Amino acid sequence: QLQLVESGGGLVEPGGSLRLSCAASGFTLNYYAIGWFRQAPGKEREGVSCISTSDGSTYYSDSVKGRFTISRDNAKNTMYLQMNSLKPEDTAVYYCAAAMGWYGSNWYKARLYDYWGQGTQVTVSS
Repeated sequence: QLQLVESGGGLVEPGGSLRLSCAASGFTLNYYAIGWFRQAPGKEREGVSCISTSDGSTYYSDSVKGRFTISRDNAKNTMYLQMNSLKPEDTAVYYCAAAMGWYGSNWYKARLYDYWGQGTQVTVSS
C-alpha cells in the first residue's frame, strides 16, 4: 500500500521554527518529485516547495523563500520541511506529496501530484 504520513505540526509563536516530516511506505521517494503544499481555510492549496527528480534541484514559493528548507533522507525514505521565522500567515494544513513525473516550472500545481499525505496542522500565533 502506497502511503505518505506527515508529522511535526503544532502551535508555535511568530518567529519560531518547526520541522515537518513525511515518511513514505510502499514506494521509494528517491524516484519521485516530492513537494510540500499548504491550505489555509477558505484558500486554494498552495505549492510551498519541491525537490525535482532530474537533478535534485529545490524550488520554493516566494512567500517562504529564505525561511523554509526542503530535504530528503533516502535511507529513511522520508522528506522534511524545516520552517524558520514562522509568521501568522504560514498557518495552514501542510501536505506532502509525490509525483511520478517532473513538470519543471509547473511544480507548484497540486493536480500533477499522484500521492498525498493526510495533512498536519501548523498554527503560528502568540
